[in-house]
Amino acid sequence: MALTIREEAEEREVLLLSPFASHAKDSKGRLEPETECDIRTAFQRDRDRILHSKSFRRLKHKTQVFISPLGDHYRTRLTHTLEVSQLARTIAKALRLNDDLCDAIALGHDLGHTPFGHAGEKALNEVCPLGFVHSEQSLRVVDVLEALNLTRETRDGILNHRTSGHPATLEGKVVRYSDKIAYINHDIDDAERAGILREEDIPQRFREALGHTTRERLNTLIHDVIYTSRERGDICMSPEMEEPMLELRKFMFENVYRNSAAKAEDKKVVQMISMLYQWYVEHSERLPGEYIRLIRERGEKEERVVCDFIAGMTDQYSIARFEEIYVPVSWGKP
Repeated sequence: MALTIREEAEEREVLLLSPFASHAKDSKGRLEPETECDIRTAFQRDRDRILHSKSFRRLKHKTQVFISPLGDHYRTRLTHTLEVSQLARTIAKALRLNDDLCDAIALGHDLGHTPFGHAGEKALNEVCPLGFVHSEQSLRVVDVLEALNLTRETRDGILNHRTSGHPATLEGKVVRYSDKIAYINHDIDDAERAGILREEDIPQRFREALGHTTRERLNTLIHDVIYTSRERGDICMSPEMEEPMLELRKFMFENVYRNSAAKAEDKKVVQMISMLYQWYVEHSERLPGEYIRLIRERGEKEERVVCDFIAGMTDQYSIARFEEIYVPVSWGKP
């Protein structure tokens, strides 16, 4: 019997990819078994399902770092996701890993992020007694809210993409590094564009070690991950590069993420998200129908479902809901 297109692709993976790569035909499967596609591998289907999801489309209107920036060239959560995907696929191809799995993990890793970035995440984590972590929410998005029924490998990579995560696959580790490399460097680029940071403000030791421009730093770090990983049979960086990268990340937290003028609005975001949460917990009957069904038919806790609804909002939609609830409207004729 002739092989299907999917089976031919799976055979090519076995022939061409590293023995340490994740092969689609050996996937640990999905939460709910389903018939395989005759054209696409399991990881290709994961990628496509994420790409076509509503949660993915909403990322274009969610803050990366700077809240509602007045300019067309600042990153959003969507463009960050695409940059992570590109870096991950570059590393994966060089190491003969499964770039389809890297792509799926990268495209899905931030689906659970709140409006207004980490300020929104902080607000929900503080106000919800169940806590809120965006990586866990990303997994909840693909499992429950969008019901994408992804493979266990993709789900593991999404859940463990944070610095403290421990992905089970090399592809998951690739995305974990790519996420960090991407946001450190593109956030520097955005901060410089906004006039918050100058290239000269970056300590000289970091610039000498990593490069004097965003392009140079990306090139240095990606090369280091690839060549160090090839030597050690794992996904890692050399101490000579990882130490200054992590120190540069610390520098960004101290000078941009926490203390810059652009983050002055974060207190307002935290207050707004907190007030939205409290109102919807008290008026859960006002949630959209699909969220009410999660409470009534699946027995989900109201607090978690309210987090689901708010975390899925875009920046402007959350402002619109806040204004609708808390801001009085004019009445009568002028």
